[in-house]
Amino acid sequence: MLLATSKEMQVIDQSAAKDFAIPSLILMENAGRGATDLILRNYKERLARGVVILVGPGSNGGDGLVIARSLFQQGVKTEIFAFCREFKGDSGVNYQIVKAFGIPIKWCLDEGDLPDLKDAAEDAGVIVDALFGTGLNRPLSGVFEVAVELVNASEAPVVSVDMPSGLSSDTGRPIGPVIMADMTVTMALPKLGQVIYPGVDYVGGLEVIDIGIPKAAVRKAGIKTLLLDREFVTETLRPRPPEGHKGTFGHVLVIAGSRGKSGAACLSALGALRAGAGLVTVACPVGIQPIVAQGLKEAMTEGLEEGDDGSVSANALARLESLLAGKKAAVIGPGLGLGDDVRQFMCEIIRTAPVPMVVDADALTAVGADHEILMNARGPRVITPHPGEAARLLGCTSADVQRDRVAAVKMLS
Repeated sequence: MLLATSKEMQVIDQSAAKDFAIPSLILMENAGRGATDLILRNYKERLARGVVILVGPGSNGGDGLVIARSLFQQGVKTEIFAFCREFKGDSGVNYQIVKAFGIPIKWCLDEGDLPDLKDAAEDAGVIVDALFGTGLNRPLSGVFEVAVELVNASEAPVVSVDMPSGLSSDTGRPIGPVIMADMTVTMALPKLGQVIYPGVDYVGGLEVIDIGIPKAAVRKAGIKTLLLDREFVTETLRPRPPEGHKGTFGHVLVIAGSRGKSGAACLSALGALRAGAGLVTVACPVGIQPIVAQGLKEAMTEGLEEGDDGSVSANALARLESLLAGKKAAVIGPGLGLGDDVRQFMCEIIRTAPVPMVVDADALTAVGADHEILMNARGPRVITPHPGEAARLLGCTSADVQRDRVAAVKMLS
């Protein structure tokens, strides 16, 4: 499943309007009606107590006005709290419709207007947050900040429209005060910040609704970020032939372990087996080979010459090159150690091995900031850094990586 950023969604919306002549008013109607259907389906009993809808000044607020009108037509007691002086564009059209329907609207222009919201939130069956969507780029303050506090203090379930107000759709981090939603109804595509932490904790249950945007408009945005979901896995992992056997499904060489770190070798081998490899061989220092063999019933082992510290010796390079022959893939790094000899050994294997290889743990530390080793490798390389390893590869700190993990991943890629 594709994951969109705020800029990519802008491209998609613009393409729908310019290339396919779809009026944005129709998209807003579809968004509001789709959200209404989900609210009715999930909170039918709670709606007997009525719904409170907070609407902001932009298109997110317009979606909220459509929801208000749609719920009102279903016989739900509906109260709108408007956090703007006027509505423009498509939101303005929907405001006129809501006004004509006679749905109560209370204007919240300063904190003195909020006591009514406090009372309404305490009594509401459901609260709809339609203040701000994907375009927010500054912390909520003033009347918005207080409104967020009132909503979060309420016991009513909260449904956010497109994004919980105050949450970055790109990083998943709070920009300031944030709505804690029980459910988020997002339009067309899930947003990156909705599926990574800490954003997941604010989003609640995520529902994606089709609002009529053509697939060609989505393709025009050139989105390259994917969510690893069941559909992706099903398409990627093909059904296995019933006549297949262990030789059909590839042989993986795991280069791992050192004295005191035999577990790293065992866990890596088990990972390869559970991922579906037909055969797995663990190449480890000869001193821990019996331990690794005893810990694995389905994998084979090969002992490598070791140094005084119990790590693989640089003299084992030729032996390992012969073991790589005929293998479909390899893993290098877990528990190998960081002595000078083993660092040199790992860098050489990463550079010269012709097979696809997962470069992990100590192997990432060995590579460090020398990206040429990875970029000029003979075969494909997959790296699996935790924040500390990513920081070493990027020449920054772990805190830098943690501030925006997605940006760090893109830089590494």
